[in-house]
Amino acid sequence: MKPTVGRIVHYTSYGTPGGEYPSVCRAAIVTAVDDYQTPAVNDGGQHIGHVSLCVLNPEGMFFNRSVLQSDSDGGHRGGTWHWPEREG
Repeated sequence: MKPTVGRIVHYTSYGTPGGEYPSVCRAAIVTAVDDYQTPAVNDGGQHIGHVSLCVLNPEGMFFNRSVLQSDSDGGHRGGTWHWPEREG
């Protein structure tokens, strides 16, 4: 699936080195898709391009540019975005 402006995705926060704040998923809205960059594809053939996000936190919003899509299904690295998991 290719990201488009206005889509809801998840952003994985970095957390703090001391663990006071863990790395967690936050809701985010895609504000731009970096079409000028060569889109990358992971081993599963999924698009892992860069997007700009408005991340929604309990403490407020922040804006982040050129965020790479997480290529991991098992665990997501801090500072990346991924599609929301489906609840069954």
